[in-house]
Amino acid sequence: MFNRHAKARVQRGALSSEEAEKLFSTVDHTGHSDEERARRQRVHRKEKGVSLDVDPLSGEDPSGSDVSKVITRTAVTFVLVFLVLVVAGQVVFGVIRRLNTANLADTASVRTVADALRGGVEWGDGFTQFPEDFSVQEADENTGRIEVTVVDSSSSNALECFSSSQVQATAFSVNALLNPNIDTVVYHVSVHADEDGNMQQSGLFGFLKPTGGVTPFMTFVWRKTQSAAGVNFSCTITGIDETVQEELRGQVTTSFTPVQSTEDER
Repeated sequence: MFNRHAKARVQRGALSSEEAEKLFSTVDHTGHSDEERARRQRVHRKEKGVSLDVDPLSGEDPSGSDVSKVITRTAVTFVLVFLVLVVAGQVVFGVIRRLNTANLADTASVRTVADALRGGVEWGDGFTQFPEDFSVQEADENTGRIEVTVVDSSSSNALECFSSSQVQATAFSVNALLNPNIDTVVYHVSVHADEDGNMQQSGLFGFLKPTGGVTPFMTFVWRKTQSAAGVNFSCTITGIDETVQEELRGQVTTSFTPVQSTEDER
């Protein structure tokens, strides 16, 4: 009985939805609907540093902080600086590379040949680098002969080694044969092999060297001859054992099987 009367009194004193909306429309963040009292409260809070006027519908941070703007500005600045550093690094690297690249057409000596193998040579529109492990047996303009040995530790099979070595030997030899005092370039290629004769590669981006023994793989012999018709370059590949020859022959012929045309296509 008591609860029924209490509910009736509450319901009689309750505000309608329109009255509630009107009341809360006049209340600001101080909790006062009276404008004068609300103004004094805002001034008091502002003096005490307790609260500031804030528009809840605005996109501004109530604390006055510009964290989002700072983060955005920092991110954009970082990206721009990173791009500038990358471009600058590429330019500097290219300049240093060209300054350190030996031109064997000008001078062919043990030092310049070692510099060419260490730093690479210009080849066409690109740049050719050589295996990290190498040795120079001969480089003499008086004898007209250059002989070097490189150890390939990046190839996993005979075809890969043959392909990469052929490009490296060609770039190195042609660069050297442009020297008028050089007419023969011998480019030996060796590899690391395990007990079963399988090639071994470097690991961990080249930091872990193969543990297998070093064995000769093939030799490229480039020669330059002059005649009335002009200058001729010739290349001879030697030193390949029969097992490797059969492996290369099988892989090359499989990769380059010609497509025969049908009677209708003719």
